Amino acid sequence: MRRVLVWQIVCVAALVLAWDLAARFLIDRTFLSPPVPALQAAWGLLGQEVIRHALFVLIWELALAFVLSVIIGLAVGLLLGMSRISHQALMPVVLLLYATPQIAILPVIMLAAGIGPASKVIFGVTHGFFPVAITVAAATRNLKPALLVAARSMGASRWLQFRHVILPHIVPGFFTGMRLAMTAVLLGVLLAELYASSNGIGQFTRQYTDSFKPAQLLGLIILVAGIAVVLNVGLRAVQRRASRWQVVGR
Repeated sequence: MRRVLVWQIVCVAALVLAWDLAARFLIDRTFLSPPVPALQAAWGLLGQEVIRHALFVLIWELALAFVLSVIIGLAVGLLLGMSRISHQALMPVVLLLYATPQIAILPVIMLAAGIGPASKVIFGVTHGFFPVAITVAAATRNLKPALLVAARSMGASRWLQFRHVILPHIVPGFFTGMRLAMTAVLLGVLLAELYASSNGIGQFTRQYTDSFKPAQLLGLIILVAGIAVVLNVGLRAVQRRASRWQVVGR
């Protein structure tokens, strides 16, 4: 664990060093700010009430879109994985929709839901739903039929089979899908913020870009990246707790 932490610190330090060298010697500071001014700008932005409110709205949109993505993705994934007919009929449709560039449907979502939080949440769900559904479906179909046969032979009901056989089996794939969904939802919400926002993070991003304020722009990116890191770390902690039985079993 310590070795992993050391390597993570080394990688982050290397990226920051490369960023600093690029800002000092390769790219005009009009377009790229060094790390220290960007960090100072991030701290200054965090002290502004309007920025804090925009970040709070972003977190709320992310959380709602993620929860909906997980619920819908889990339900569809189980349907695709546990029913052979559903898998053959619906899986090609799901993969086709997944391959469709999501940005193409953003105007439709904006027309239907407006430019308020609803459009950001819906667009986030369209990004986060697919990783959960596909990974859960794959994990469910990889379940050995002999395990279900053994459970039925011991008198387990369908609910007990799901609770004690199927659910533990899909936990690793489920959390893999959730981690992918977290990143996808963040991307979807931020894209919607950029194109369909009048007072959120997207509006400030455009404002700092159009006015050539790289320090403030990078500071805002640092704040958003910090939110993503915190959410990812929290999800990893939940995964370790939910998968504790696997560690014990080893």
